[in-house]
Amino acid sequence: MAVYIFLAVLTALAIFVGYVRLAPSDPARWHVDLAAGNLPANAHVLCIRPDGPYGPIPGDPVAFLTRLDALAMATPRTKLLAGSPAQGRVTWITRSALMGFPDYTTAQIMDGPSLCIAGRQRFGSEDLGVNAARIGTWAQELLGLAKRPEMTGL
Repeated sequence: MAVYIFLAVLTALAIFVGYVRLAPSDPARWHVDLAAGNLPANAHVLCIRPDGPYGPIPGDPVAFLTRLDALAMATPRTKLLAGSPAQGRVTWITRSALMGFPDYTTAQIMDGPSLCIAGRQRFGSEDLGVNAARIGTWAQELLGLAKRPEMTGL
């Protein structure tokens, strides 16, 4: 009997892991316009604004977003979901190492010019700071900061 319970639990876990890793990511749901402000309350957001602590954007905003895209694509387990620097908005999927949980990060050029970066997880309500750390690391590298910047919100 214990063997059947063990096999049932193992099967359920395999189905869950398969769903997490194989569920399709709909760009219409995740490649969102950050200016519209329709982000979940638990999203992590950093905006680099001319009047903010990390701004202004140095140089051309599209070139800046292109540099961010290169950093994102060099991040392990990260793939492009939608958009491009030339379009002014890019969304990437980064998966956790063990279970493959997907996190979605969108970067968008806004008026100002500003660059806002928002990260959110697909499953659960808490990401244990993983999205904020990823965004902060990217921004630190982009801006040449000594430490990761704090999230600013939109």
